[in-house]
Amino acid sequence: MADETGNGTRVFLIDDHPAVRQGLALLLGQKDYAVCGEAGSRAEALEMLDGSPADMALVDLSLGEESGLDLVGDLHARGVAVLIYSMHEDAETIERAFTAGADGYVTKREVSDVLLEAVGDVLAGRRHVSPNAAQSLANRVLATPACHREGLLSERERQIMTMIGLGDTSTDIATSLAISVRTVETYYARIMEKLDLDGMKALRRHAIQHYQ
Repeated sequence: MADETGNGTRVFLIDDHPAVRQGLALLLGQKDYAVCGEAGSRAEALEMLDGSPADMALVDLSLGEESGLDLVGDLHARGVAVLIYSMHEDAETIERAFTAGADGYVTKREVSDVLLEAVGDVLAGRRHVSPNAAQSLANRVLATPACHREGLLSERERQIMTMIGLGDTSTDIATSLAISVRTVETYYARIMEKLDLDGMKALRRHAIQHYQ
């Protein structure tokens, strides 16, 4: 494992762009991290790692038509720590990476010092989330309470939301459920109150986003 200067470490680069790998190798060399191999695909990476042990792999999530997430388990099985280095900054992708077993996540918009810090943390056995990735996760956490409100809806209210999401009108819903349009509108009012939605436009938009 690495000492503070990076001496003795072996970092494997997995990215389908040779120029990116070259740039990463030069950057890592500044801190005496040794690049023990490079690959542009999952199959190539696994074949090369069988003959070239590594302490850590720096993995891009977009490997042509493949996903770098599929590599995480394979790498851990070989005792290789995984630092994701990706252009993807959405919270869902970041969460999927950590669920798959990634040890760190750095977005490609970060400055080089952030990446080097992440490499050091992961090699030292610490989890690392870069600032842009952390911001994305924080935004998702702050939005979570609204998601929890979905649980306040009754089965009938969720049914109506699904119908709204599919484009049904109030009359369509009333006919399908054998209730009056006024009753449908009462359901609308209850749903908007529970989900803290401001008006029918917001209700329809929410239904389209979450109930289609």
